Amino acid sequence: MSESGREPTVLVATSQTGIERDELEVPLKRLRDNGIRVTHAAPGAESVHTFVHDTQPDALIDPDITLASATVSDFDALVVPGGTVNADKLRITKEAVDLARGFAAAGKTVAAICHGPWLLVEADLVRGKTLTSYPSLRTDITNAGGQWVDEEVVRTRDGWTLITSRNPRDLDAFCSAIETELGAK
Repeated sequence: MSESGREPTVLVATSQTGIERDELEVPLKRLRDNGIRVTHAAPGAESVHTFVHDTQPDALIDPDITLASATVSDFDALVVPGGTVNADKLRITKEAVDLARGFAAAGKTVAAICHGPWLLVEADLVRGKTLTSYPSLRTDITNAGGQWVDEEVVRTRDGWTLITSRNPRDLDAFCSAIETELGAK
């Protein structure tokens, strides 16, 4: 159980296209399989188109809710999958930026993988934090006041918990860190 007395719940935020398939599907399945309620949110109600390696179109996945209907108080964590296009679109989506800021302000967990930390850069949440990402974000993170490291998973606690990983090869460690943080069954 979470500190709030509710079962841990996770909001997974994505744009409508350009999501790295495994970075959306693997956390959704694994967290659900381990007893964590997961809600998939997207900017709109239409299906989300996943891709493999940013270039190969793959599955369509329907979101559960829109970002505009997501309320920080209803969730224990925010998980931001990568995909270059997904992350680029999310960082210019007001609802996504506001949600990320809201989770941090509420002292909740925010987890981002691969290009997902771009949203955190835009939300001004990396200043003073140590994190990882896809290597091409290193300069962006450093310029935003964060310390970039090349590690499988990085967990930083300072008022709120930030969990980051580099790419789909790190999904096992990424999901494990989220499960540990939420006290999964």
